[in-house]
Amino acid sequence: MKNKKVLIAIVIVLVAAFFVFDLGRFLSLDYLKSQQAALNDLYSNRPFLVIASFFTVYVIATSLSLPGAVILTLAAGAIFGLFTGTLIVSFASSIGATIAFLVSRFLLRDTIESRFGDKLQTFNDNIDKDGAFYLFTVRLVPVFPFFLVNLVMGLTKIKTGVFYLVSQIGMLAGTIVFVNAGTQLAKIDRLGGILSPKIIFSFALLGIFPLVAKKIIDFMKARKVYADHPKPETFDRDIVAIGAGAGGLVSAYIGAAVKARVTLIERHKMGGDCLNFGCVPSKALIRSAKLMDSIKHSAHYGVETASGEIDFAKTMGRVHDVIKKIEPHDSVERYTNLGVDVVQGDAKITSPWTVEVNGNTLTTRNIIVATGAQPFVPPIPGLDKVEYLTSDNLWNITELPKRLVVLGGGPIGCELTQAFKRLGSDVWQVEMVDRIMNREDPEISEMIQQKFIDDGVNVMVNTKAVGVEVDDSGEKYLVCERDGEEIKLAFDEIIVAVGRSARSKGFGLEELEISTRRNGTIEVNEYLQTRFPNIYAVGDVAGPYQFTHVAAHQAWYASVNSLFGTFKKFRADYRVIPWATFTDPEVARVGLNETEAKEQNRPYEVTTYGIDDLDRAIADGAAHGHVKVLTVPGKDKILGVTIIGANAGELISEYVLAMKHGLGLNKILGTIHIYPTMSEANKYAAGEWKRAHQPETLLKWVEKYHTWRRGDNKKAA
Repeated sequence: MKNKKVLIAIVIVLVAAFFVFDLGRFLSLDYLKSQQAALNDLYSNRPFLVIASFFTVYVIATSLSLPGAVILTLAAGAIFGLFTGTLIVSFASSIGATIAFLVSRFLLRDTIESRFGDKLQTFNDNIDKDGAFYLFTVRLVPVFPFFLVNLVMGLTKIKTGVFYLVSQIGMLAGTIVFVNAGTQLAKIDRLGGILSPKIIFSFALLGIFPLVAKKIIDFMKARKVYADHPKPETFDRDIVAIGAGAGGLVSAYIGAAVKARVTLIERHKMGGDCLNFGCVPSKALIRSAKLMDSIKHSAHYGVETASGEIDFAKTMGRVHDVIKKIEPHDSVERYTNLGVDVVQGDAKITSPWTVEVNGNTLTTRNIIVATGAQPFVPPIPGLDKVEYLTSDNLWNITELPKRLVVLGGGPIGCELTQAFKRLGSDVWQVEMVDRIMNREDPEISEMIQQKFIDDGVNVMVNTKAVGVEVDDSGEKYLVCERDGEEIKLAFDEIIVAVGRSARSKGFGLEELEISTRRNGTIEVNEYLQTRFPNIYAVGDVAGPYQFTHVAAHQAWYASVNSLFGTFKKFRADYRVIPWATFTDPEVARVGLNETEAKEQNRPYEVTTYGIDDLDRAIADGAAHGHVKVLTVPGKDKILGVTIIGANAGELISEYVLAMKHGLGLNKILGTIHIYPTMSEANKYAAGEWKRAHQPETLLKWVEKYHTWRRGDNKKAA
């Protein structure tokens, strides 16, 4: 901080001196012409001194972004001639520009990133990838103020060496033009005449050269990638989408809506994992479990004789009924009526332009891979000796397990742990790290863990599963290690819920050498393209998030880019991604939480509102949890929100909307919320922020004003 203050002081003094002593008068065309003869004589007598002095002045002027660079460049031509003048100006201007660039970076970048980091993220990502092209383009066109380019580029993460080299090369053409004009100084009567419309137009054409070059390079790369895969003269389809989960369904829907010919291929069930094995059945099961919990605690509501007994087979029957009722939304019939050609079978990508299914080969301009993910099963010795359950086959059981082990403390593991405990199972939840739901802030994890313990769940954190054993009587055990101690847990069923792995193998990606990341997801660019620009990947198989709503979000970009990318491509936008874990209480989040903010060194303020104070929550017997909002220090701009409490997954939507459209807490506070509702928690959280940011000085004066209006000061007299 001290160094910054010193540097700021130096810059201010030097710039102030320039204007106070009117040094700008020496940087005018008239003055230069009047002194040309004297300068030429001085150069003839003391060449090295003149070159060194001129070089120093030029560097200082450009590093401080002072006006007069054009006059100095003309002077270089008038004094030193075309070759020497160009050489001096080229290096002096590049060094000065780099100093200005570094000063901007040192003084301003941290402040700008802390305040506008989220808005600048896309810009910085583009600079990281194509910064040299962008810089080269603006350097070639003298219309762009070079001092502004220096300052703006200093706020990015472009490397200093790259900035210097590209600047020197990019400014060379303009330098030559002005230095050459300086050699004809006597003929120049105004600066505007140097850059005629023809010259400006020429520079503009030159300026788009890097962009054209990039397009050419991309085209050449594409040609190289496609070299072994001849492109058909005609195509059967515009899009073939593989996988009928959220990503494939939305891709097909959008394609059909804009009258493209689309084929949707699904090897198993329409609706994908979410409808058949994940979101939908788990929420149906959770609803039954919540009802049982309400019956258990009915006395709290004054209902003394409530009772209930689980018929687990009927409970699971209801789960399947729910799936069947939702199935028409994702059915073959619905999508066929929309104009989509739906094919059930195993797809095989045989080239960038062809997909085989059921013995037929389809030619297509674009392929969208939306094959989802599958439960990850860790290599635990002996696990294969038992019929373990996952989110895929769990829904086939019809008998409630008496003793249940749930491996995993993430969202899926937590939802199933609580649901089965409330339905009547004795549940042990085993998590290898030090807390369940470890993506959330520690106090959120602690609240959920304590709730589980209160419900009777045996939560075992810092516990590693090392094996499964079956004794002679058929009794099954999970062998664990915790703090060096071996623990054996007897179980009737075990659910493996330690995460999901992308389905990226077995349908042609390997043969096409399409890269995958270490976690198995398909490697795509910001437009969701693989190494073949016409092959896209969306959803769980692509990452970075494994949420149904993100898959649908990505599908819009993939389908639009695939059909209209020749004219305009859109980068997938991950700035505002919400999610929820449907435990009781629910946990919902959007944006940063406190843990992530600390990891990223992002300055923040925390505002918390306890839902235990909310009227509707008290009336509903749901007075627990809180709304936790992270904001930019001193401002109402929202960085992230975590809500733990009843209906958190619904309450978070207001913050999602606010963050998406740049609305702050003041806007939420100024919005009327129905009384009494749970959504008032959002308004009260905004009110907590407002109280913490009251203008104390102004309020003291307001207090004095009211005192004066009441005449209290006269009574005292």
